[in-house]
Amino acid sequence: MANKLAVVAIGGNSLIKDEKHKTVEDQYQAAKETTFHIADMIEAGWTVAIGHGNGPQVGFILRRSEIAAKAEGMHEVPLDVCGADSQGAIGYALQQTLQNELNRRGIKKPVATVVTQVLVDKDDPAFKNPSKPIGSFMDETEAKHREKDMGWSVVEDAGRGWRRVVASPLPKEVVELEAVKTLIDAGMIVITVGGGGIPVIQAGEEGYQGVAAVIDKDFASSLLARLLKADLFLISTAVEKVAVNFGKPDQKWLDKMTLAEAKAYLAEGTHFAKGSMAPKIEAIIWFLENGGKQALITNPESIGRALKGETGTWIVP
Repeated sequence: MANKLAVVAIGGNSLIKDEKHKTVEDQYQAAKETTFHIADMIEAGWTVAIGHGNGPQVGFILRRSEIAAKAEGMHEVPLDVCGADSQGAIGYALQQTLQNELNRRGIKKPVATVVTQVLVDKDDPAFKNPSKPIGSFMDETEAKHREKDMGWSVVEDAGRGWRRVVASPLPKEVVELEAVKTLIDAGMIVITVGGGGIPVIQAGEEGYQGVAAVIDKDFASSLLARLLKADLFLISTAVEKVAVNFGKPDQKWLDKMTLAEAKAYLAEGTHFAKGSMAPKIEAIIWFLENGGKQALITNPESIGRALKGETGTWIVP
């Protein structure tokens, strides 16, 4: 493996800047901006494996599928296949923009996307309590029909309509890990565990089988970083630093946290929002508890400065 290996997790939302910039071209331009900063890392001597989110993109694929089914009677696309579709499309944007930027700088590093399956436990408690909303809103009649005929779990969402919910199990194994290692050892930059990976279970003699679930991309990237024995686990997000007491008069930006401090802040339950920062902190705790060396949270444009110790929030054992 490379001397300096970083696993970088970027959010699916980071490819969509706002409500007015959602097109494929908009997402490509956002990917271009993000990969420019990752190219800075590579130019500074890092080998990089990139994980990414895919929440908005999978939502678009599902919506197109639902509209095509209603308008033209087309078959609907299963959730695991939507995940694979998004890995290919987002991987294409990231690998092309990063490859172009590396070529522009005269850096001879090939970039490749690996469509990646991630094993989950079929007995994970999350499957008994699906809670991750996906797809578009439905009326109660359609929701109950899909629940009965298609085995969906559906919930009423705060008076806005009904939605499908799926499990968000913990990742256990990166199925294509050896392929990823081989590519990294060959000097390549790898885009992998896209969207947290395509969730699969062990189905007896049949082997792997895709399931309707969503794996948190930060947890999947954390697992990847641990399995690769990465020197750094970097979560690229919307903020330059992590804060405690965010939005309050005593808000405090953090330059550094120890593992113990991160666990204490998380346990207090008031500092990190459940849907945004809390999973990132949990993923970093998981990485450090399992032998990880160091982790960093910052936004894409601050990556270069953060690696020099000038900004970002560092979390260390």
